[in-house]
Amino acid sequence: MVFSNKKFLFICRFSLLLLNLEEYYFEQHTANHIINKGCRDERKFRGSLKICSKSIIFEPDDNIQPIIKIPLRDCISIKAPEDNEANNPFTRDTSGGISVLCNQVFLIKERNITAPYKTVRGRTEHLFQLDVAGKLGDVVQTLHQLYRASCLDKMGDQAAMITAILQSRLARTSFDKNRFQSISETLHMECKAEMVTPLVTNPGHVCVTDANLYFQPLNGYPGLEVFCTENDLCSDIYLKFYNCQDRDELYFLIATYIENHVTEHTAESYMLQWQRGHLSNYQYLLHLNNLADRSCNDLSQYPVFPWIIADYSSSVLDLTKPETFRDLSKPIGALNKERLDRLLTRYQEMPEPKFMYGSHYSSPGYVLFYLVRVAPEYMLCLQNGKFDHADRMFNSLAETWKNCLDGATDFKELIPEFYENDSSFLVNSLKLDLGKRQGGKMVEDVELPPWASGPDDFLQKSQEALESQYVSEHLHEWIDIIFGYKQKGSEAVAAHNVFHPLTYEGGVDLNSIMDPNEKVALLTQILEFGQTPKQLFTIPHPRRIIPKLKSLSRTSSHSVSITESPVSPNEESFEDLTEESITLAWNNIAKLKLDEQYKIHKEAITGIAVTCNGSSVFTTSQDSTLKMFSKESKSIQRSVSFSNMALSSCLILPGDTTVISSSWDNHIYFYSVAFGRRQDILMGHDDAVSKICWCDGRLYSASWDSTVKVWHCDPGETLSNKKHHFELLAELEHDVSVNTINLNAANTVLASGTKEGTISVWDVTTATVLHQLPCHSGTVFDAAFSPDSRHLLSTGEDCCFKVIDVQTGMLISSVTADEPQRCFRWDGNTILSGSQTGDLLIWDLLGGKVIGRIKGHTGAVTSMWMNEQCTSVITGGEDKQIVFWKLQY
Repeated sequence: MVFSNKKFLFICRFSLLLLNLEEYYFEQHTANHIINKGCRDERKFRGSLKICSKSIIFEPDDNIQPIIKIPLRDCISIKAPEDNEANNPFTRDTSGGISVLCNQVFLIKERNITAPYKTVRGRTEHLFQLDVAGKLGDVVQTLHQLYRASCLDKMGDQAAMITAILQSRLARTSFDKNRFQSISETLHMECKAEMVTPLVTNPGHVCVTDANLYFQPLNGYPGLEVFCTENDLCSDIYLKFYNCQDRDELYFLIATYIENHVTEHTAESYMLQWQRGHLSNYQYLLHLNNLADRSCNDLSQYPVFPWIIADYSSSVLDLTKPETFRDLSKPIGALNKERLDRLLTRYQEMPEPKFMYGSHYSSPGYVLFYLVRVAPEYMLCLQNGKFDHADRMFNSLAETWKNCLDGATDFKELIPEFYENDSSFLVNSLKLDLGKRQGGKMVEDVELPPWASGPDDFLQKSQEALESQYVSEHLHEWIDIIFGYKQKGSEAVAAHNVFHPLTYEGGVDLNSIMDPNEKVALLTQILEFGQTPKQLFTIPHPRRIIPKLKSLSRTSSHSVSITESPVSPNEESFEDLTEESITLAWNNIAKLKLDEQYKIHKEAITGIAVTCNGSSVFTTSQDSTLKMFSKESKSIQRSVSFSNMALSSCLILPGDTTVISSSWDNHIYFYSVAFGRRQDILMGHDDAVSKICWCDGRLYSASWDSTVKVWHCDPGETLSNKKHHFELLAELEHDVSVNTINLNAANTVLASGTKEGTISVWDVTTATVLHQLPCHSGTVFDAAFSPDSRHLLSTGEDCCFKVIDVQTGMLISSVTADEPQRCFRWDGNTILSGSQTGDLLIWDLLGGKVIGRIKGHTGAVTSMWMNEQCTSVITGGEDKQIVFWKLQY
């Protein structure tokens, strides 16, 4: 369970990184380390004796002296001398003494310098005198148990015995309730768990109260940790539980009892924010990594970022040239065709299970390859006290990129640090001795490309590249490979993106492996090899929307501007100004004020249409009438009834001469405004017509007969009594009654919503369905495309707003309201909706919350009209009224 990410911390002299991987630190005792006992040159060093599951560690108080690490597997004997052993040096003033005879010891941090461990081989005796002699028996007994575990031949048997010792210790201890921050806190849960930091797991007790989450280490190191306080919400903790029940219960309590707990987001909700420019490329990748269980606390699942730049030789970095960038549609291993051909030949000849790449794009070794200059102790921990060979270090950006392109086994991607603001990982500021290369040159700072004037400039240009237009247009292709549908299965094979089965989530069921040795071997292999992120998407990821004159900024100190077309401020078009005024209107939509309201029908209003000059408003109602209301005289000018059945919608044809109404009597009526009479009738359906749309001489009609029909209409002539000529062009069939339809701005795509909650997206040029999704439970009330036609928003009887990406058909956002929203208008980011109770609600779609509520009707808002400038709104309701709204700002 991950609550947050934790970057590498400053390491004090002793740390858990001095332990082996998967080793536990049990206890410590103040003691003296006695050298040459009984001799003239006898020396005594005071310090702390650490008892660990695979080693004994002594940390002297004097920083000049090295830390001594004695592997238990290298011990010959561990004993406490008996009082009657006259010849034993412990018999003279050595109460509380332990004698350790061993073949090998490691000396670490001599003079407090971080460097490869020094190995002292040969038989040596080490005497440790505890301050508290009464603990001697327990300490020796523990060491004997751990020593027996270290002597077992198989790693699985060793792990099983150590786990038994650990669980016994955890069972004999409990959380100290006296450590609560407040005496008024109520305990909700306590369980055993391990806190995970890079390369380290620390066992202890987790405790959840109504105010805080605590972790108390079994060994007391580094001390009690308090999380989820009022001022430090869920800061930096990654917990590993011994059983799923404890994990799930704790998660439930966190979500239930912590007042300001972090709201969960889905990959789809972040996608919508990214598509619409509210998240930078950097931010979006961080969110995806987090959702895919990538954490800076786990080096085997460290966040993965892409190589972006492919040019490390030019003196100037040109971000306008496509060849500057890496091909984001391919994995690293497929960028070099010659190398790929060799790998594919081997793949074809390989028995099952087949894989194309023998190493991964993200692993602990690769992470520390990049970070060794700021995290040397992590590298020493991972590599048993050694740095890598100097020529295999992260010496140069150009060399590393070339090796990723040409190397037989090098397919690594990058880490987030390459796109952040801290350049320390590129500089050997700690003056580490990282070795000498074959040419005699010492490993110092990372060699940067010519186009970077320094480490900070390199990061700044890398950030600009990540946020560039080219990357914004192609990043979805890389996401498909790493987090998406090309990660597994046949699509992965086609994309040349197949890694070893053990790297994939669910590639092996560790719980089904009963042999402890096999399980340990698999865990070790998974840790060292790396892991593929959890798959987040199973269909193609949508492209980003590249807006004009849109600036994207990160939460960090830098911002990057993205421009789709080079339009100077002095060359703004009329369309740009109109777009700005519409944006301004939507930014102030919460300032809508009720202007006038009139009760003009006897039943609920179902449709609203307004003439171009705004002087006349036409409405339809379940009372079966079409009415024309004069805004100027504030009175009803016309009232027409075509049948005794309800009318369901209306629209005005260009020129304001004809109004079309749909009816529950299966017909569509054409009404002449100039002559005040029914002009024509289209008997087009076998059940009620629920909604109509018009564009370029084509009428689109939705019906409860489970069809949407497309008609070509030749206009009639009222004076000569010539009727409209109707030609059925297409019939879009559905399984159930269609309740609503809408067209996109280009009139090329139609959306339909049914009474059973299905949303269908149709290509009207070919009359074929593009996508069909069961979005809602119950009737779809309304659906509309965003102004750029990239997204489709729908609302239904289930009180939900749903957003679909039109290109891919992916459901990318779901927002739940307290009540059904019957109708709406939106600009792609903000929604103005009419609710079941009569209020107008303003929604921040990306934030998933209501940001404004305006009192309106006394019953459900059933119909809504908005002018092109988005400054005027008319609503109709179950209260039989129409309400005029004006934007005042």
